[in-house]
Amino acid sequence: MAGTERDRGGSVPGLRFAGAVHRLVLEGRAPRLARHYPTVGGTPVLDELWTDTEPVLHQHVDVLRRRVRATVVQTNEPGRMAPLHGGLLVAAQRAAEAAGHAEPFPIRLLEVGASGGLNLRPDRVALELPGGRTLGDPDSPLRLPTEWAGLPPADLDAPLRVIERAGCDANPVDITTEDGRLHLSSFVWPDMLDRWRRLQAALRLAATNPVRVAAAPGPSWLARRLAERRPGLLTVVWHSIVWQYVSPGDRARGRAVLAAAATKATPEAPLALLVYEPRRTAGGQGPSRWRFDLLLRLWPAGHSLYLGSGGGHGIPFSWDVRPWT
Repeated sequence: MAGTERDRGGSVPGLRFAGAVHRLVLEGRAPRLARHYPTVGGTPVLDELWTDTEPVLHQHVDVLRRRVRATVVQTNEPGRMAPLHGGLLVAAQRAAEAAGHAEPFPIRLLEVGASGGLNLRPDRVALELPGGRTLGDPDSPLRLPTEWAGLPPADLDAPLRVIERAGCDANPVDITTEDGRLHLSSFVWPDMLDRWRRLQAALRLAATNPVRVAAAPGPSWLARRLAERRPGLLTVVWHSIVWQYVSPGDRARGRAVLAAAATKATPEAPLALLVYEPRRTAGGQGPSRWRFDLLLRLWPAGHSLYLGSGGGHGIPFSWDVRPWT
């Protein structure tokens, strides 16, 4: 870990270290430590955990140091597709109302910081609502318990239609490879088996509907994509838990690209920004200092909405719609 104290706070070196150790376990290179890891069938014994961990750190110090220094955290948490699905329903229906359409707009989904592209399939997921109701694809291998308080302000009987989907990432993960799948899996906390199962199901879903994630800086990729007009589609720019990893310069360039595209949006070729990112809360301590807000902007309709907030993994989530200023 020496040297990471100079890293940007958002680069979470502690999580990079935990992921590097978890990956050794997943690769079968730390069998004694594996007995503490539920993701490989173990049960933690806290009194013996450090005794079994310390030799692994010494034995694999070079591998761990290299991975901590070179690895970018990539969780690509599929649970975030639950609030994304609801937010897209709201966006598609509000844009249609503004254009005088009876039916919601079909969507072109563009994700910045897409990692392995798992969250580009919100229409292919089964969202389980109370009472046995399911949104999305009831036959999907990925079933998400929404754990929603309230509901999105949208007609939930209207299907979500994603016609085009594309993503970019500065360091995309190739989930068609064992290396890529291990990379994402290593960043799931090993005692969070629900998240682990969701990720494995999302990887199976992705294999049936491949989407290539471009290796490109967000601003330049987005500028090229937004230059391609799509009349009849709502173009949605989406990102989740990525802003902390973006440099101030790229943030400014990304805002400028989006602002320029917003001036060219029309009722028949509308544009939306949908984000799920952390915000500081007043008076909170530790992890409770942060909440994760779902925010929506629509052009040219002019809507700017706070849709609600939830956990960093997208589940649970509370819908609470009000103006976003």
